[in-house]
Amino acid sequence: MNLFDKVPSVAKDAFVAPSASVIGDVKVGGRSSIWYGCVLRGDVNGISVGSETNIQDNSLIHVAKSNLSGKVKPTIIGDRVTVGHSAVLHGCTVENEAFVGMGATLLDGVVVETNAMVAAGALVRQDTRIPSGEVWGGNPARFLRKLTDEEMKFFVQSATNYSNLAQIHVTENAKNFDEIEFEKVLRKKFANHNEDYDSMLGVVREVPPELVLPDTILREKSLKSLQ
Repeated sequence: MNLFDKVPSVAKDAFVAPSASVIGDVKVGGRSSIWYGCVLRGDVNGISVGSETNIQDNSLIHVAKSNLSGKVKPTIIGDRVTVGHSAVLHGCTVENEAFVGMGATLLDGVVVETNAMVAAGALVRQDTRIPSGEVWGGNPARFLRKLTDEEMKFFVQSATNYSNLAQIHVTENAKNFDEIEFEKVLRKKFANHNEDYDSMLGVVREVPPELVLPDTILREKSLKSLQ
């Protein structure tokens, strides 16, 4: 949604769920995803979301025009960042390949460095810096332990997984009512086949390509296969 002269800028290959709200001065990078119920409100300042970053369902991202220290606080989120469900980010910075757990709250001036993690449910106080390679959690958040190499690799994998999953949601959300109903019929027709029983009988049943619904499949041809 535009707000006065502030217009969101969303990359063509990013996914913004139908029920998400992206308002005002907000930038969303390529292959990033803004999931269902999220609100990104860039009214009194700007929000920047990098590439291949996922902001999961019901998360809230806002900004600060000023605070007690008099500093202007946009919200800046880097590349390949995972922000878990129902997180709140306000006037903070989350650097590349960091991880913010479900239900976490990051207040004004917080910096989460590259490859750092905020645990689920944590409350990170104003102007806190979470160093790279550390996990912070609790209320107020404090240092818990060092991250393992495997955990830091998972942050990148999580971002990739969500980037790929978002493309599926893009495709599904683009289907019209007739396509959805037609696919329901196909899936119902093939839902109850028992592969072991078919194998015993020597019957080979191929799942119709129509279930994938590629662009090259004609709907009229597919309807004949159901008769």
